Amino acid sequence: MTDTGAFPDVMLLAAGLGTRMRPLTLEQPKPLIGVAGTPLIERIMINARAEGARHFVANAHYLADQLLAHFAGGLRISREEQLLGTGGGVRNALPMLGSDPFFVMNTDAFWPKGSDAPLGRMVAKMADSASDIVLLCVHPVRASGFDRSHDFCLDPRGNITNDYGAPVIYAGVALVRKSLFNDMPDGAFSLTRLFDRALANETLQGVALNAPWYHVGDPEALKTAEAALA
Repeated sequence: MTDTGAFPDVMLLAAGLGTRMRPLTLEQPKPLIGVAGTPLIERIMINARAEGARHFVANAHYLADQLLAHFAGGLRISREEQLLGTGGGVRNALPMLGSDPFFVMNTDAFWPKGSDAPLGRMVAKMADSASDIVLLCVHPVRASGFDRSHDFCLDPRGNITNDYGAPVIYAGVALVRKSLFNDMPDGAFSLTRLFDRALANETLQGVALNAPWYHVGDPEALKTAEAALA
């Protein structure tokens, strides 16, 4: 990391249109939708702060003024006039991120407060390896609101592969090195482009989440998460 001993900065992906969450997102951005009374984005930030995160940046596009008003200047915002995708949004916000590596966190998936502390394990994994990216992974049995069988496999040494190891789902948290964005284009692109390249280069590793995981992608998944938390 840039500052020895400092916890990595956190980039929150909060610019999407939230079309699958309609009608709830017709009048508010998805990151501000409450889950059992707490907005999604705040649930993610609570988990990160519990492990030592202090510096947050969020990108914003759809109904961005509401996100700005909600945090009243307490969160640095990278405003996008046009959607840049997950990768382009991060690249656009790089000047606001001081640490290297840094976390990228989706704002529609979380684990219950106090149930696990996986971010520190991700930092340790990157420090002890030659990985370019460390992904937080969850075993399907722990996942809720996910409509595919799995994304990758995670082998016993923490390497992410296509076909060897236990099937896992990408849990929406990545620890990435800034240098990965050096040759990325201006404009919109997906973070999966970086994941795929690291996978091909055998520099993609993962850490398993030891807690329930809730992906809140549509109103039905929201109901399921609220029922579980209740």
